[in-house]
Amino acid sequence: MATSEGLSVDERAAVKQRAKELREQEKAGRNRAAGEKAVREAIDPLEGTDRDIAEGLCRVVSDVAPHLVPKTYYGMPGFANAAGKIVVFVQPAVKFKTRYATIGFDFAAQLDDGDFWPTSFAVLAWTPEFEEKLTGLVRRAAG
Repeated sequence: MATSEGLSVDERAAVKQRAKELREQEKAGRNRAAGEKAVREAIDPLEGTDRDIAEGLCRVVSDVAPHLVPKTYYGMPGFANAAGKIVVFVQPAVKFKTRYATIGFDFAAQLDDGDFWPTSFAVLAWTPEFEEKLTGLVRRAAG
């Protein structure tokens, strides 16, 4: 359902969430503890596969790209580079009422591969095979 401004209720909530995040991040600077707390608060209400994927991404980033800073992105768990730009994030299925979660890589990830490359991946389950593929992508994206 659209509001009088043309945005849906969910879209308006996302805009408000992002504005709140930006204010909080401005106050915290690049404080890792504040970022970890925000990411943990974004993961805590998740359940099932969404939670498995978000926690799995946190483990992978901690292992292969510990220099990335935990940070939320429109209320979603993510990780940013030293410049504060999001590199990788999880879009839980529940957030957009989809049948799968998505692992997304923002432009800072620089996963360029010729003239065409994926920037997000649909994930139905956290498996050892998926973890191996994601680990390679995060390692490459984090530089």
